[in-house]
Amino acid sequence: MSYHGQVPYLTPPDRLGDLLEGEPTYRATQLRRWLYRTPVLRTDDMTNLPLEARNRLRLWPFDVEVEQTADAGQTVKWLFRAPDGAAMEAVLIGYPDRATVCISSQAGCALGCTFCATGQFGFERHLDAGEIVAQVAYAAAHLRTVGLAGVPRRLTNIVFMGMGEPLANYDRVREAIRRIVEEMSMSARSITVSTVGLVPGMRRLAEEPWPVNLAVSLHAADDELRTSLVPINARYPIAEVEAAAAHYFETKGRRVSIEWTLMDGVNDTDEQADGLAAIARRLHAHVNVIEMNPTPLSALQPSSRIDRFLARLRRSGVNATKRINRGQEIDAACGQLRAIQADEQLKTAAPNADIG
Repeated sequence: MSYHGQVPYLTPPDRLGDLLEGEPTYRATQLRRWLYRTPVLRTDDMTNLPLEARNRLRLWPFDVEVEQTADAGQTVKWLFRAPDGAAMEAVLIGYPDRATVCISSQAGCALGCTFCATGQFGFERHLDAGEIVAQVAYAAAHLRTVGLAGVPRRLTNIVFMGMGEPLANYDRVREAIRRIVEEMSMSARSITVSTVGLVPGMRRLAEEPWPVNLAVSLHAADDELRTSLVPINARYPIAEVEAAAAHYFETKGRRVSIEWTLMDGVNDTDEQADGLAAIARRLHAHVNVIEMNPTPLSALQPSSRIDRFLARLRRSGVNATKRINRGQEIDAACGQLRAIQADEQLKTAAPNADIG
């Protein structure tokens, strides 16, 4: 699959004039505004650009393969497909006072966390900075032109919690953050970068000029269990991850959050809660306890002890909340929609095959 026309999001903002040869220089400024300040869904909506100039452009670096809505119209998920076949997902989640988009930084993931649908399908490639920013712009354009039920028409928050490990694609994620802050004029404090604990990347992020939020996907309080769930822990054990998180807090003055996906009979015990509480207190961290979304290729199941787990954390002096599970009926957890689509494709191609 290939696209006719040049894709402006894949061009650095200061080189957009290269796509508008023969046009006055101010056309590049106009295009830049349409891409980053007032994103639109179609080139036809770039009303002050000449038709000839618009016809040279292919606005998005992907096709929208699937769009699904849930939660009475307040959640929408997209499965995007790049020309080379790489898949990426984004989820726009609306609330009465804000709108958050969860975006992907890689097509697939190489880290193989056992409870994650993305990791179960392996790694395809890194996403380009423009492909990352385009997900944000698409969500912003959707809000402005289509909207979500009862939700403000302005994007307020961005979380790098979709497919992939952001800090494994560091340079491109860094450039995406730069464009989001400097070109789209969004506050760095409205951006959250999630990591399973790539210590070198955590320390690099602490030295960047933008005070983005850092979320650490911990999921276990001891190295033996965590390595079984998050294999990269064998390289960067909990003590090193905690030290890097502490460095981030001390350098940026931004409270780190800990993500903890609760799995039945795995990490929902009182002992795990106590171990997590000790780490959270040392880091002055907020804990988000997340109900697990079952994935097609894993036997792990959601825990029925989430309220008890939260209560134990709170009795230990930890600020802990249960993340509201949104979009379950549309497979809104990272990688799930891609997994479902791949499963359906396999069934269609070989309806009698045993695909586990």
